[in-house]
Amino acid sequence: MAQQKNSFTFIDLFAGIGGFRIGFEKVGGKCVFSSEIDPFSRKTYKNNFGEEPSGDINEIKINAIPKHDLLLGGFPCQPFSLAGVSKKNSLGREHGFRDKTQGTLFFKIAEILEIKRPAAFLLENVKNLTGHDGGKTFKTILQTFEELGYEYNYKILDAKCFVPQHRERIYIVGFDKSLLSENLTFEFPDFQKTGPVLSSILQTEYDKKYIISDKLWNWHQDYAKKHKSKGNGFGYGLADGNSITRTLSARYHKDGAEILVHLKNSNPRKLTPRECARLMGFPDSFQITVSDTQAYRQFGNSVVVPMVSEIADSMLRYIKKYGLLSKAIQKSLPSGIAK
Repeated sequence: MAQQKNSFTFIDLFAGIGGFRIGFEKVGGKCVFSSEIDPFSRKTYKNNFGEEPSGDINEIKINAIPKHDLLLGGFPCQPFSLAGVSKKNSLGREHGFRDKTQGTLFFKIAEILEIKRPAAFLLENVKNLTGHDGGKTFKTILQTFEELGYEYNYKILDAKCFVPQHRERIYIVGFDKSLLSENLTFEFPDFQKTGPVLSSILQTEYDKKYIISDKLWNWHQDYAKKHKSKGNGFGYGLADGNSITRTLSARYHKDGAEILVHLKNSNPRKLTPRECARLMGFPDSFQITVSDTQAYRQFGNSVVVPMVSEIADSMLRYIKKYGLLSKAIQKSLPSGIAK
């Protein structure tokens, strides 16, 4: 997808190493603010985008965040406490999302939506968010969007159409209801195409240090046998060039268990950091300047870039179809100007 001229602005929260940013810049977005708490991720982000994100979002005053059209974020999941709501009801005190989400990172997102009123947002999380804390967490999130006046839709999507990896994540898209002339539900792209296989991202040359030791390989096999005998499916994931991998996680640096690459006449090997970048859809021009351990963590925590680009493109089509950005701009003007 070719880079387009800037047509909207966005902020990049819980930015990681910039997967969302790459995806939305490809469809013409301009990042006006980013935030990331991890110093190693901020280093990678700065090396690739020329600017270092702000730190902990909880330490940032909302009035310091620029006006923006879209809010983006792969926010961490935390349990929400519902304690005290009934008591506050009896006392006539404010509650709603401010009570139910206070103390969580999602609360900061809700505050920004309330105060800055971006035209739209895109949030990403693990697919199990819908069942977290017996479904209470997700229910609170959706209720918060309702209270804030955002039309929303969500879907669990598998990135295997874009990269050789089975990776399911939930994406939540929302639009400011006050900018919509009618109730319109955003439709996610229909990802049905056949994706690439592992050989498409493997390096032909790699350091032999990525081949796991006899000791570790024996441990993986013994561990798998032990759990198989108990009827569990736990164990290493061995992939060849014609297959796709399991989900890359932030713990990959520990032992490589979820993704081991089959080698002839040898122990299997771990993916290299560059291969992990490709597995997440990052271009080869993306600079990896941190240790292998940090690189594995960063890519394991990231979003799949081409999938984000597709969602971004669909959101932009929706925004253009219903003129949401122009309405948002006009709404922000003083009365009497540019009717």
